[in-house]
Amino acid sequence: MSVVKGKVVAAYGNMVTASFEQSVRQNEVAFILASDGSNLKSEVIRIRGNLCNAQVFEDTKGIRVGDEVVFTGDLLVVELGPGLLRQIYDGLQNPLPKLSSATGLFLKRGVYFEALDRSVKWEFTPKAKVGDWISAGDVLGSVPEGKFTHQIFVPFNFIGKAKVVRMSEKGAYTVDDTIAEVEDDQGNITKLNMIQRWPIKIPLRHYEERLLPVEPLVTGCRIVDSFYPVAKGGTACIPGPFGSGKTVLQQLISRYADVDIIIVAACGERAGEVVETLREFPHLEDPYTGRTLIERTVIICNTSSMPVAAREASIYTAITIGEYYRQMGLHVLLLADSTSRWAQALREMSGRLEEIPGEEAFPAYLQSRIAEFYERACYVRLKDGRTGSVSVIGTVSPAGGNFEEPVTQGTLAVVGAFHGLTWARSNARRFPAIDPLISWSKYLDQMAESLNKIAPDWISRINAAQKMIFEGNEIKKRMDVVGEEGTSLDDFISVLKAEFLDAVYLQQNAFDKVDAYTTIERQSHALDKVFRILTKNIKAADKDDARSIFFRLTSLFKNWNSSAWQSDGFKALEKEIEEFIAC
Repeated sequence: MSVVKGKVVAAYGNMVTASFEQSVRQNEVAFILASDGSNLKSEVIRIRGNLCNAQVFEDTKGIRVGDEVVFTGDLLVVELGPGLLRQIYDGLQNPLPKLSSATGLFLKRGVYFEALDRSVKWEFTPKAKVGDWISAGDVLGSVPEGKFTHQIFVPFNFIGKAKVVRMSEKGAYTVDDTIAEVEDDQGNITKLNMIQRWPIKIPLRHYEERLLPVEPLVTGCRIVDSFYPVAKGGTACIPGPFGSGKTVLQQLISRYADVDIIIVAACGERAGEVVETLREFPHLEDPYTGRTLIERTVIICNTSSMPVAAREASIYTAITIGEYYRQMGLHVLLLADSTSRWAQALREMSGRLEEIPGEEAFPAYLQSRIAEFYERACYVRLKDGRTGSVSVIGTVSPAGGNFEEPVTQGTLAVVGAFHGLTWARSNARRFPAIDPLISWSKYLDQMAESLNKIAPDWISRINAAQKMIFEGNEIKKRMDVVGEEGTSLDDFISVLKAEFLDAVYLQQNAFDKVDAYTTIERQSHALDKVFRILTKNIKAADKDDARSIFFRLTSLFKNWNSSAWQSDGFKALEKEIEEFIAC
């Protein structure tokens, strides 16, 4: 394809209007050659006649009318291949460590590096053989990447079938070395290497069948796993006001989630929070392997101090990398923090295009964009019979904690689980601050068969416990009006039971080495004991007696939660709890 050139005719913020003579297509990448020598990357987002609007992913200072624009003919793509893990990228998949070493402490605009390191050699083991007929998505071979077997695919955009005429032997190769040559029906020879290039805004759908998510995604967080679970290949939303613990909750989930690959997309987050993540991850121990967590993590950083336009691309970059690893039969978890700031980037772009605004000036197509993103989460069966998944958990930062605002409402319409954080629980130091009165999960009944394998009556117990939380809250509201004196002893005990359940099971200490992560087996064990207390007819002489009983039980359970599983201290506390329940 010949390169098309144009000229800048206007600039407004990060939006540039350019003229062109030949054909240009929507979402095409263009480079603006600024008068100060900078080569600025942009994306065509609207075409009208021989004029187009392009959003620039950099600061547009120095762009002048008449500056040359080069249209590449390619969509915005990411490089996929060995070496993605352990990397820290910006929203355009620019490796930030390499960028900082080249430009210094303050990143310069117009500087771009290849996403995959061309100097590293990988031990390639071929699978395809000379004479095999191949098509898009077939496996050519594999290389080891950490603890994973990284499969090398025929490019997903490969058209038709071709015959392998040369296949490299087992050995060390860089990602851009030719590992195979294939010939099509017309006799054209194509050289293949380890690098894939895929447009970030087009879902990667090279799988056999999309399945219903029925396998639980274990996070180690009791209120999530038990009361409002998320399925592998499912979606969840964590909305909450500023300071309610969204980022901390996401970081805990990233450390302990039962998945193969973690992708963290810091989309518009404050630089301080991202720096904290970057400092901690290289030293965090992976509870499943004993090695460092960063070895199976990819971090996409587009902080609030970075160009706004790249924020819109960062979330697509992250999900595309997740889909790539899903193709290997791996289970991937994408944590997007925060989708509100991604939506704000859409609003800014829409405003500069002078589109008719929707609610709160967000574009009218906001909900469809949110739906398109979350629908890329899936649980699939691949061509070879294996299964893989991409699960998406996104946070939302509604101003003032107002869950009625457009981003939260648009997200709730498409996700499978809602973990609503509130100031009331955060200020009361009830962490995680997920409010059990407003949260929900569509996966609880959907995964009933899998969850009941944990305990035969798991679902019925959870439903009964949820009902007890609601009943206790209703009685508490009446108590606030009539006072404790006007409440019967039975109702008062019901409130104490709900408070007990909240204190010892729904709340969890993120800074306790033991309590920060609870295995699903221990959750089942704890729920069994808690449920026996909740269903027991508590005999108390009066309200003070009832209060002292539950105070003692709560104290015992909290110490029990912080004791190592099946340790001597754990067993001693368990024996004391059993004796207390018996009497």
